Amino acid sequence: MKKVPYSLNISLIVGISLLIIIVLIGLFAPWVSPHDPLAVNLSNRLAFPSWNYPFGTDHLGRCVLSRIIYGIRVSVAFAFLIMMFTFIISLPIGLLTGYWRGRTDHLFMRLIDGTLAIPDIVLTIAIVGVLGPGFVNMMIAIIMVRWANYVRLIRSLVLKSCEEDYILSARMSGNSHLRIMRRYVLPDIFSPLVVFGALDMGKIVLLMAGLSFLGLGTQPPTPEWGVMLRDATAYFQIAPHVMIFPGMAMLFFVLACQLISDRFRKWNAATLKEV
Repeated sequence: MKKVPYSLNISLIVGISLLIIIVLIGLFAPWVSPHDPLAVNLSNRLAFPSWNYPFGTDHLGRCVLSRIIYGIRVSVAFAFLIMMFTFIISLPIGLLTGYWRGRTDHLFMRLIDGTLAIPDIVLTIAIVGVLGPGFVNMMIAIIMVRWANYVRLIRSLVLKSCEEDYILSARMSGNSHLRIMRRYVLPDIFSPLVVFGALDMGKIVLLMAGLSFLGLGTQPPTPEWGVMLRDATAYFQIAPHVMIFPGMAMLFFVLACQLISDRFRKWNAATLKEV
C-alpha cells in the first residue's frame, strides 16, 4: 500500500483555527465575557450594538455577546458529551457485529436501516415528544438517533480491517478473538473514528439547537444558541441583532467542522486511489 503524503491547505487551517478559537473562548468564558449572561436589565432591552454591549442586548436587557460566549459551554461541551456516550454504546456493537457477523449482525443491520430511513430531526422530535421536553431527554433522544450512524461506520471499518493479512496471521497464530479485536482491530479503526466523531459534533450542535428552538431541549434562561434564536424570533424585525449574532456563532462552528471534514474526505479519497 502506497502512502499518500498529507499536506495542509487553507481550508483545513481555517477550520482548525476557528474550532480552536471557539473552544478557547468557551473555556475562558468568565474572563472574556463582558457581562453576566443571566443579568436582566429591562431599562436597556433590545439595545443595538454599542461599545458597552458589542452585540447589543436581548428582550430582557441581557448581553447577547455574553450569552453567546457562555452558550459555547452548553452547545459544544454537551455535544462532546453526547458524542462520547454514543461512542460507548456503538463501539462494542459495531465491533461484535462486524467481527462475528451472522444472525446478530443481520438483526442489527435491519434495525439500523430502519433508524437511518427516518431523518434525524424528525426521529429526535418524536423521541423527545414521548420522553418530554428537557435537556436530559434531549441528550437521550440524540444518542438514540445518532448511534446507528456510528455502528454502521464501525462495522464497515471492522469488516475492512478483518480482511487484512495481519488479521489472518493473528488468527493462525492462535490468538483469541478478544485479543485480536483489542490488539489489532481496535487500533486500526481508532483514528477514523476519532475524526468522524469530531466532525459529527457540528450535526449534534445543530440538532440541539433545533430542539431548543422548538422548545423541546434546553429551557430558558440557560444561554444556549437554540434558545437564543427562539427568544429572538418575536423581535427580529425591530432588533435583528438578537437573532443574527447567535446564528453566526452557530454558522462559524458548523463551518469549522465542515472545512475539516471536506479536507479529510479528500485526503481519504486520495489515499484509497493509491491503495
